[in-house]
Amino acid sequence: MALASSLLILLMLVPSCSRQTETREKPPTTEAAMQEEFKGAYQQEAPPSTGVREFEITAKPSVVSLFEGRDMEVWAFNGTVPGPTLRVKLGETIRLQFKNELPQPTTIHFHGVRVPNAMDGVPGVTQPPIQPGDEFTYEFTPKDAGTFWFHPHVRGSEQVERGLFGTLVVEDVPSLGYSQDVVWVLDDWRLTPDGSKIDPRFNTGGDLMHDGRWGSTVTVNGRLNHELLVKPGERIRLRLVNTSNARAYAPNFDGLDAKVIAVDGMYTERPLDPAGFVLAPGNRLDLDVRVTKEQQGELFAVVDQFSSRRTYQLASIRVDGVPVVTPGFKSPAQAKIPDWKDALSTPVHTDFMLNARRGGKFGIEWLINNRPYSDYKPTSLAAGKWHRLRFTNSSGRLHPMHIHGQFFKVLTRNGKPADEPYFRDTVLLRPRDVVDLGIVPLDVGEWMMHCHILEHAEAGMMTVLSVQSADLASETPPAPKP
Repeated sequence: MALASSLLILLMLVPSCSRQTETREKPPTTEAAMQEEFKGAYQQEAPPSTGVREFEITAKPSVVSLFEGRDMEVWAFNGTVPGPTLRVKLGETIRLQFKNELPQPTTIHFHGVRVPNAMDGVPGVTQPPIQPGDEFTYEFTPKDAGTFWFHPHVRGSEQVERGLFGTLVVEDVPSLGYSQDVVWVLDDWRLTPDGSKIDPRFNTGGDLMHDGRWGSTVTVNGRLNHELLVKPGERIRLRLVNTSNARAYAPNFDGLDAKVIAVDGMYTERPLDPAGFVLAPGNRLDLDVRVTKEQQGELFAVVDQFSSRRTYQLASIRVDGVPVVTPGFKSPAQAKIPDWKDALSTPVHTDFMLNARRGGKFGIEWLINNRPYSDYKPTSLAAGKWHRLRFTNSSGRLHPMHIHGQFFKVLTRNGKPADEPYFRDTVLLRPRDVVDLGIVPLDVGEWMMHCHILEHAEAGMMTVLSVQSADLASETPPAPKP
């Protein structure tokens, strides 16, 4: 009997030992597989500098000609609205001497550019605010070719609305040979009843409680009814930048051979149909537009269809002139984009709940995980490691969520897989949306994450992601408070 009991105990132990062996020998974790698939998607380091391009920018009150030639009192970079378009080649170092001649402190944030953390332009996190009369030098070598923009990160809901924004184009090396390389800066304006001034009432209760400040005057490059003239046979790279405080756009390119080739500055995996794409505040779209010789004399209206209540004509494209030979290079939309098809088997690292409550200096506070920015708790992410993040919009308002210094890929929207063969730096959440994204942060530092409806950000919908080298990520260091 004793022998039988001993044999029974031995048999019971064997499966347990086998299971332990299987655990030790199982393949790499799903997270490790996600990281492996990500390798080579884009560069971790900036390319070696090929030289320095120097720029000078001054922010100051100005009077500029906008709309139909009306003189408007604005705040401007170098006296123009939109501000200057800075163009550099990939590999060139930017040295920008900035002077503040505004009556308020300010900074410059280079939206979408993976800059060194100290160059990110966030007061209280990466630099002190630049006081009136002071200067600051921003210097960095961009890591990615693409379409980016820059704007203040101090009192953004006022300073951007007054006209402080410009674009940065980092060109491919070698250049691709487009007939024209064109930037369209999309913006909207809320004016006084007589149309003579920018409405000076910022952060109103209506703006804060709803979807931010939407103006009734929509412009492209500061003009109403902007028109782009192209020759038959030309191939255009059209770069769209949404600099609005809160308005989203859904441009319609019906009748044109137009393909999306880049989103938020990063090339897509393949050329994509622009139908259904939305530019939330902060978003950019690059399009490859081919005009045929048969379209000589035609005029194409580019119309915004985001709102079901009213459409706006953003601009038009007129085909005229002597036909030219269409450049025949291959589409640049050939990026390495991870499928991450097994991503949903990984745990959610952090669920960021987006909501609001009464209180604060505006009477309403917009929150991330029940905290306004004045009381934020930084979220730690390990550099080079896979993370699945979730945004849960528990409010009835729009929230375009933007992450500084990193790109991410949308995985799901409301539990359904998202077909997005590209990276982003800003994603729009509609009311009650739940969006999961995959991210492998490469750039170490304290990085802002916030709603890019600038009134929501001003009222508290901001926090900090603390990206640390892997051996330090288990500890969350204190981050500076605003």
